[in-house]
Amino acid sequence: MTMSLNKDTSHYITRHVTYRLPVIGRIAREVIEGEVDNSFALIIMVVSAVASAVLIWGFPALIISGLGATALMFLTLLHTTFG
Repeated sequence: MTMSLNKDTSHYITRHVTYRLPVIGRIAREVIEGEVDNSFALIIMVVSAVASAVLIWGFPALIISGLGATALMFLTLLHTTFG
């Protein structure tokens, strides 16, 4: 008997692991299962965190956040392409 992960099981495992992370888990749970306002609060929080990092550390923080956004966009394009 072999054990394989189907698409439903992998989503369950990903959510289970993500929800157990201390700060990110609570935010993820509220964005996915909560009201629409939580998504806007998450966007505002991320923009504020990047702006604060740029004010504190300057240009390197802007470069690192740009590289992270590039990687996220590549993953989004791959997910969209392969379905």
